[in-house]
Amino acid sequence: MELDKLLKSRRSVRKYSPQPVERDKIMLCLEASRLAPSACNAQPWHFVIIDDETLKEKFSRGAFSGIYRGTMFAARAPVLVAVISDPQWLPRAGGAIRKTDFHLIDIGIAVEHFVLKATELGLGTCWIGWFDETKAKEVLDITGSRKVEILLAMGYPADDFSAGPQKRKAVAEFSTFNTGK
Repeated sequence: MELDKLLKSRRSVRKYSPQPVERDKIMLCLEASRLAPSACNAQPWHFVIIDDETLKEKFSRGAFSGIYRGTMFAARAPVLVAVISDPQWLPRAGGAIRKTDFHLIDIGIAVEHFVLKATELGLGTCWIGWFDETKAKEVLDITGSRKVEILLAMGYPADDFSAGPQKRKAVAEFSTFNTGK
């Protein structure tokens, strides 16, 4: 798919078909993430693919409960992806000096590579930042300083999924040349 068409067609999908996602397509998305650049080539991410129905149900009961119930739609996606941070010391040191969490930028790039590849393959995704991280870590047995930074819901969009037109600012509203004013 041509890049411009791909960028214009990517949407946050919140309604999925029950059709399972083929592992080879998931692997292609992971390969796209592997190619993402990162500060000091640290690659500070780990993707946990949750496609086992029993585990997905247990994970969803914890991660999308209580005040996080608004993201329960993700439980109906055939696949959930937990993206775990594993920051390395060198980018963290530079980030501390600059007061920038480079590992989060790096994870954002890797996840965007993942979702763009998914879009190219006819899959829908939705970034999810609103979830119970403590329960998510517990179910996935994540310990230490590692953190579940983001979740992705993934699957084939439902037949009646309708995204509507994207509302985006005009380029002139968010950019300037040679000045910050």
